[in-house]
Amino acid sequence: MPSSKHRKGGVVSAAGGTAVRASVSFPPDLYQLLEDIAHHKKVSLAWVIREAAERYAAVERLPVNLAEKP
Repeated sequence: MPSSKHRKGGVVSAAGGTAVRASVSFPPDLYQLLEDIAHHKKVSLAWVIREAAERYAAVERLPVNLAEKP
């Protein structure tokens, strides 16, 4: 994992320790869908996005060191 000085985004405190803050842009229709999901589940938009990112990462995780790839 790269050191925090090489990461984009800020390091912030979170319930489980620290987290990296990121700014992400979405097409309007996808953003609206994510907001609708959050409203339906009664959770924050951030929670929905983190959950989606965790699920994606679990599926896409590769057994090789990604830093070695171009």
